[in-house]
Amino acid sequence: MKPMAHLGVGIGWRPEIADAVERLDGLDWVEVVAENICPGHLPEALERLRERGTRIVPHGVSLGLGGADRPDPQKLAALGERAVALGAPLVTEHIAFVRTSSPVLEAGHLLPVPRTRDALDVLCENVRIAQDALPVPLALENIAALFSWPGEEMTEGRFLTELVERTGVRLLIDVANLHTNRVNRGEDPAAVLDTIPLEALAYVHVAGGVERGGVWHDTHAHPVPPVVLDLLAELRSRVEPAGVLLERDGDFPPEAELAGELAAIREVLTAGRTAAPGSADGVGAQAEARQAAATWARTGAGDEGGRTRVALGQAALLSALVAGTPVPEGFDRARIRVQVRALAAKRADVVAKVAPELPGILGGREPYRKAFLAYAKGRPMTAGYRRDALDFAEHLLIQDLPADPAARRRLTAWWRERAGARPPRRIVRWARALAGRAA
Repeated sequence: MKPMAHLGVGIGWRPEIADAVERLDGLDWVEVVAENICPGHLPEALERLRERGTRIVPHGVSLGLGGADRPDPQKLAALGERAVALGAPLVTEHIAFVRTSSPVLEAGHLLPVPRTRDALDVLCENVRIAQDALPVPLALENIAALFSWPGEEMTEGRFLTELVERTGVRLLIDVANLHTNRVNRGEDPAAVLDTIPLEALAYVHVAGGVERGGVWHDTHAHPVPPVVLDLLAELRSRVEPAGVLLERDGDFPPEAELAGELAAIREVLTAGRTAAPGSADGVGAQAEARQAAATWARTGAGDEGGRTRVALGQAALLSALVAGTPVPEGFDRARIRVQVRALAAKRADVVAKVAPELPGILGGREPYRKAFLAYAKGRPMTAGYRRDALDFAEHLLIQDLPADPAARRRLTAWWRERAGARPPRRIVRWARALAGRAA
């Protein structure tokens, strides 16, 4: 595998901190959420960074390469267009699933794939499809998770190693996610770092989070804790990463605090000393992975039966998370309840972000959240957050809500402007409401 081009120390670019990012001293590169930009219509602040020679890497969140369905060609084409528009050296995505097609459900969040042979076969085939479609190399990120799948057959290190051996994909290692999985799933970050092929490392993510009730939440809205910097140092002791990036997605601090976090990252990288790559355990695991890859190459890329089994498992889990169906056997029910609440809260927050007028129309943040969470309880998302905002508004109008006539008129006007149609007439609302109650 060819050495990764040097990136340096960077930060996740977000509109809320665009001005601060432009002023940060010594910033080498930025990463943007691919789905949040449009080629040909880049934000002026991002254009100025590009003109200044700052490298920009698009980071996708919606492909769902760990899902049972093969990658959507349109989503792949869109990700490739963004890479070309930005002159990016690579694109990145996640080892996760985000939706199911039967039933049609959207998680609105990155969910872990089971570390099984079936799931690995599906992931490898999906990655190869993506690699063939993208104009630049692909790197995949390990995700943070609140729960584990029952019946897993591999460790995280073994799963990632075989993925690299079978596809040649690069890895984006998020050390904050390693810490999250240590707290939530009892996994040893050092064991992961000891066993994965570090020569495949594209770059590293660093982020903050918070622990509540024994569960670590990877919020990207808190300062980077010392324990995550310690894991960066662990990684740096094994390999010199081509790039390290600070992620911050909410509750943005003052510019000086962002600069301080970047300085702390640089200090860890400067202080670290690279050891001889690979421990005995790592070499052994990689040899086993190469053997497994050779066997897989002789026997083919798995069968459709394996893809079907993955689809059934993911559909059962996602239905429990967003549609209120029973939790599949073997999962930690308490952790699944935590995930259900987290998904609903994130859904409410993102809808308020893509449709910021709604909280104002409904009387403020708390009345909006109460109404939205009641709506979401029995109505899973099927087509993304913008469609979800429209469906929420229509749901309220069908119920003759909000109760205040002036607010209802404002909501009607808001819905009409965006939906391109008139709100349902009263008799249609009644019919829908009655049908819903009968169901």
